[in-house]
Amino acid sequence: MVRTRFAPSPTGFLHIGGARTALFAWAYARHHGGTFVLRIEDTDVERSTPEATQAILDGMRWLGLDPDEGPFYQMRRMDRYREVIAKMLVEGTAYHCWCTKEELEAMRAEQEALGMKPRYDGRWRPEPGKTLPAPPEGVKPVVRFRNPLDGGTAWNDLVKGPIAFDNAELDDLIIARSDGTPTYNFCVVVDDWDMRITHVIRGDDHVNNTPRQINILRALGAPVPEYGHLPMIHGPDGQKLSKRHGAVSVMQYDEDGYLPDAVVNYLARLGWSHGDDEIFSREQFVRWFDGQHVSRSPSRFDFDKLRWLNNHYLKQADDADLAKRVAARLERAGVAVPADGPDLGVVCGLLKERAQTLNELADLAHMFYGEHDPNAIAQADRDKHLGGAAREAVAGFAARLAALEQGDWTAAGIAAALKETLAAQGLKMPQLAIPVRLLVFGVTQTPSVDAMLAAMPRAWVLARLARWPG
Repeated sequence: MVRTRFAPSPTGFLHIGGARTALFAWAYARHHGGTFVLRIEDTDVERSTPEATQAILDGMRWLGLDPDEGPFYQMRRMDRYREVIAKMLVEGTAYHCWCTKEELEAMRAEQEALGMKPRYDGRWRPEPGKTLPAPPEGVKPVVRFRNPLDGGTAWNDLVKGPIAFDNAELDDLIIARSDGTPTYNFCVVVDDWDMRITHVIRGDDHVNNTPRQINILRALGAPVPEYGHLPMIHGPDGQKLSKRHGAVSVMQYDEDGYLPDAVVNYLARLGWSHGDDEIFSREQFVRWFDGQHVSRSPSRFDFDKLRWLNNHYLKQADDADLAKRVAARLERAGVAVPADGPDLGVVCGLLKERAQTLNELADLAHMFYGEHDPNAIAQADRDKHLGGAAREAVAGFAARLAALEQGDWTAAGIAAALKETLAAQGLKMPQLAIPVRLLVFGVTQTPSVDAMLAAMPRAWVLARLARWPG
């Protein structure tokens, strides 16, 4: 049974790189009919916050990446970590080290002066025939893992292929601080062991942690998961992803008007491919994602492509669902959607092809609900579109709209009134349609004017047509 996990640290928000890692781990488990575990690694007490934890949970929920198990919190598992450390001390796979901070700094300085790689020199490591110094008074020891001195540690990475480290290059890392708090690399190992994780999918900034974790697992007699390390995500300029590139909270994408399905589709293609497929559902992604075809090179974040995808998902979205999302945005902007006004679902259906985000769609919807001051129409538009025969044509059109039977207040009925007015006035469509758009909606371009007017209450349309600048 495949068991994957996503294990963020709540020291900040869930950003786009972490979201992609979560997505790949979630999809791999779903593809194999396995289990996806969410674990919150909150042992960094000074930097972890409840707000960051909630932001992670909110982001996962918004993306639809619900875990099968969890969330589990490391701070609630301290007794388990201490139990394992105590056992390791008894078995000799871990030992106490009384080095002071000053001794470690001096050790590092000496090694650097000799051109050596700075590392712990094993002075408190017990060995056959070795006499250890007496523990100094007043110094609380740390606990170090007794890393193998010989051989190497290798694995076949799911993304990068074969990777190997010499054990001689790995010093005896600290697994418990002097206050007894276990460290990240140790907690991760115990968690993966206890939670029966079979596949660890994470960012390639963890590659150097992997041989240490594998050696601890082996010392514990625990099974070793398979590892896959995902390359980083860069900005469009090839530099490390920053806030200006999109390294913001996942929930900021919600605030900015992106649909979760569009973000999931975009993240899926960010470093993975299935032939030439660009647009696909999350169900298709789960069916296709077997861990193959993940790029070994960093991927580049492209906002233009994300917006293009979001436009596609907007166009495919249910109008009633869009209306709920847009209503909240209109409310935040102080724009009322009255019960006797245009149906917001119909409005969204008319305008969604012209918007790339929900925020843009809400901005476009303002023209239906906001108050329009005819005096705010630009002078250039007045001169070009509201002069000459426009006023008489609009008045004739308004009279025909007023005379329509109630059942004829439809796009077809309004289109017929338009044609009759054009014929009577001897005008072409733009000579009437553009003045109508300016007076009713405040803009010169909209979707089909008959469909736009049909979405409006007749009284609203006639009131707006009756108002002229100055």
